[in-house]
Amino acid sequence: MIIAVDGPAASGKGTLATGLARHYGLAHLDTGLLYRAVGLAVRDHVDAPDFEARAIAAARALDAAHLTNIEELTGAEAGMFASRVAVIAKVRVAMRQYQRDFAHQPGGAVLDGRDIGTVVCPDADVKLFIVADSKARMERRARQLEAKGQVVDRYALYHQIEERDARDMANPNGGFYKAPDAVLLDTTQLGIEAALQAAVAIVDEAMAQKARN
Repeated sequence: MIIAVDGPAASGKGTLATGLARHYGLAHLDTGLLYRAVGLAVRDHVDAPDFEARAIAAARALDAAHLTNIEELTGAEAGMFASRVAVIAKVRVAMRQYQRDFAHQPGGAVLDGRDIGTVVCPDADVKLFIVADSKARMERRARQLEAKGQVVDRYALYHQIEERDARDMANPNGGFYKAPDAVLLDTTQLGIEAALQAAVAIVDEAMAQKARN
């Protein structure tokens, strides 16, 4: 079973994907970490004339060993460099193959990101598109950062989220939109457990529908 979980930053898709993977006993891949790993690999060459070539080479060389330092990969610096490499078409092509191989492992997997249901795994058994309003997403991200001891400017963070949404939607190589057969789940008013219960219900119903057909 392949479950695709898409949505904007801080919508809750990563938390839900982790919960779904645990619930169904599936492997889980946060695909955003791939772009963060590539971004960090070329961070010292962002102004170099061969930056794109270096990013493409780093993407093609990526393996699981590059995804072990979660603390660094989830930091603000990694996110900034990820946005620089994510717009490079050949980087995304290399990432797609990695993601597809992961998704089609024996038993299946849960993948979360921006273009899983539309580009990476259009054949996924279940597709969820997770949303929440910008204010709720800002507050969630702020609490995550504060839990790490960071001081947060909520006004600036709100606008960063809005700008990230705009970049994601405008990325010609991203495919960031709700797939026609994806189920929309708005987590604005939902806690973690309630959102996970709703997601599990969506997956169960989708699989039951497939069985009936």
